[in-house]
Amino acid sequence: MNVKKTLFSLAVLALACQNVEGQSQIGLKDVVKDKFLMGVAVNVPQTEGQEPKATEIIARHFNSVVAENCMKCEVVHPEEDRYDFTQADRFVEFGQKYGMAITGHCLIWHSQCAEWFFTDKEGKTVSPEVLKQRMKDHIYTVVKRYKGKIKGWDVVNEAIVEDGSYRKSKFYEILGEEFIPLAFQYAHEADPDAELYYNDYGMDVKGRRDGVVKLIRSLKAKGMRIDAVGMQGHMGMDYPTLPDFEKSMLAFAAEGVKVMITEWDMSALPTVSQSANVSDKVAYEAALNPYPDGLPEDVSKKWNERMKSFFNLFEKHADIVTRVTAWGVTDENSWKNNFPVKGRRDYPLLFDRSYNPKPFVSEMLSK
Repeated sequence: MNVKKTLFSLAVLALACQNVEGQSQIGLKDVVKDKFLMGVAVNVPQTEGQEPKATEIIARHFNSVVAENCMKCEVVHPEEDRYDFTQADRFVEFGQKYGMAITGHCLIWHSQCAEWFFTDKEGKTVSPEVLKQRMKDHIYTVVKRYKGKIKGWDVVNEAIVEDGSYRKSKFYEILGEEFIPLAFQYAHEADPDAELYYNDYGMDVKGRRDGVVKLIRSLKAKGMRIDAVGMQGHMGMDYPTLPDFEKSMLAFAAEGVKVMITEWDMSALPTVSQSANVSDKVAYEAALNPYPDGLPEDVSKKWNERMKSFFNLFEKHADIVTRVTAWGVTDENSWKNNFPVKGRRDYPLLFDRSYNPKPFVSEMLSK
């Protein structure tokens, strides 16, 4: 036996095994490298360690996390004189444990806002002065608690509608346009080092695009800090168009802010109007849930091609994009399931229900 030759062969084999093992641990964050942060929204069971396979995916593939629900007003501030940071603290600890850039979501949003926020003890709408103080107390308390731990905050969420006007929320009804600069002011005062973002959906729509551009200019004219615009990536197979989405990315960047792709998911199901006049309820619900047992191969192929084309767009503009965040870990976690009808099964995320990467993700990992 040639001992030297045998030892050399064993060394080569060991090195090869190490390489294979190293390659198997490559994640999306490694593929993207320093282009932008690769983020994911996590839920309470995941931060509490109840879904270890999801934790493995999060740790391997992502370097940024955002809380799906546990930092929203109705959770952390359910009553005027009571805060509950139990779930939010666990989320932040989870992000720190895995060395993630942590995004706070969200400070001011008309939805999932605690019921007491806009009314007095008699059930009457509060005055502008009272609402300002409540906003300030809420933002100061939440932001200061995580000062130095949170990279940036979604300060205001979904305040502009499709025609570019302000959403007629309770915040707007009581304070008018002033509620947005006030929110940014309070957040900056609470943590001067934290980045501040405006976040909204349907950002490819021209009216909303123009409205957000106007908002950015207004905040900057008032001397307010705004670091980035979060473009929620809730997509479908037929919306948005790539050119319209890109147009909005460039429009926001032209105003001197960065762009973040937030809440990214893409429904694989046909877009069905909920207002359609369908007399047969069973048929209507079946139309909303066409693939209860899995995606047909041709639909899966189109979905993956479309997701890849958008990811290529994000990489193309890596000079203005700071973060891309998937809105959930696996298809099973997605809010798109059971909406708008119970039992609806969708396939919108980067990993399937068996914790496997989708084909376009696997292709990226193999490069």
